[in-house]
Amino acid sequence: MVIHSIHAREILDSRGEPTVEAEVTTADGLFRASVPSGASTGKYEAFELRDGGKRYGGKGVRKAVRNIDTKIAPELIGRDPRQQEVIDRRMLALDGTENKSNLGANAILAVSLACARAGAAAERLSLYRHLRRLLGSEHDLLMPRIFFNVINGGKHAGNDLMFQEFMISPRTRNVPLAVQMGSEVYHILKRLLEERYGKLATNVGDEGGFAPPLKKADEALDILQEAIKRASYAGKIDLVLDCAASSFYHEGYYHLPEKMTKEKLLAYYERLIEKYKLISVEDPFEQDDFSGFAELRKRTGVQIVGDDLTVTNPKRLAVAIHERSCSCLLLKLNQIGTLTEALGAVRLAYAAGWKVMVSHRSGETEDDFIADLAVGIGCGQLKAGAPCRGERTAKYNRLLRIWEMLGKKL
Repeated sequence: MVIHSIHAREILDSRGEPTVEAEVTTADGLFRASVPSGASTGKYEAFELRDGGKRYGGKGVRKAVRNIDTKIAPELIGRDPRQQEVIDRRMLALDGTENKSNLGANAILAVSLACARAGAAAERLSLYRHLRRLLGSEHDLLMPRIFFNVINGGKHAGNDLMFQEFMISPRTRNVPLAVQMGSEVYHILKRLLEERYGKLATNVGDEGGFAPPLKKADEALDILQEAIKRASYAGKIDLVLDCAASSFYHEGYYHLPEKMTKEKLLAYYERLIEKYKLISVEDPFEQDDFSGFAELRKRTGVQIVGDDLTVTNPKRLAVAIHERSCSCLLLKLNQIGTLTEALGAVRLAYAAGWKVMVSHRSGETEDDFIADLAVGIGCGQLKAGAPCRGERTAKYNRLLRIWEMLGKKL
């Protein structure tokens, strides 16, 4: 079983901006994958190759597409798609840079994921079972607990909330029930926001969550608690924050919008965690503050998730593990650029006793790869945005289909 052809094209993501889609053809058929793009990106992420110039405001990806068609394809045609690591290592060698700035991480990842789908077909396996085999760990398949981002702030919305994501997470791995709970709370929240702030408050941000005219985290968390209560799910849904603190960190202070020192912000988080019984906090401090993350983890005991801090990069992750900065790795495939490297980060996190949360990006596509990834690596946690907009619901709908196949057994 070998790759017959590889082709790429420029498509649009959920923000209407260009991204890369790759197609790999074998005797089993055509296998496609597309890559997302983040708005709130860590400075240590792999390089996303854009064209520059006037076209699409400089965000075109024709260079990345051309790299696939003229450089990557000739290297991989004739190779076995089941040999994922061989394929990914060959692309890394061809690129020759640490951050993938030659070929572009967006070009490399699109081919990497399309090859994974082709490899699964060659093995006559579902994608999630193939991914478990590639991971090669003792972690079994597991349906994930879902984290729905229902109020957007930060770089994902045009409001004054500095924290980026306010999430609700049903306390169940029963996917149909979790999706139902998330959807019901989402629509009750919409009515609450409209009653309190008017119709403009129900405009949505990049990830499908509402972007109401709120200023403080307490306001967002209070109205989420009310929506959960009205839906009759009190005690059955937890609240979660993604702060994306690097986006409001300037010249040594955190601006919320009041200026805070690190110590003051730490105390603020402790208060929010206690008051709202938060179970998880992502990126509470700026992306180089390993000790700040560690202190919050030590003081509160809640799950501390590293995103901009670790950027799915084994080197950054190793530092965070040594400093005991977090207890959970946020896994974003396009932060690192190949499936092989992403799975390497998962193995490292598991070996350290960390958890893993698979994540989408704010600029998504209809590709549902991460749903299979979350199940396949057995991490038990997935966030893919609000329960609305096709690029978000594609992931949840894929989970519903997987649930029909094996959910009741897990």
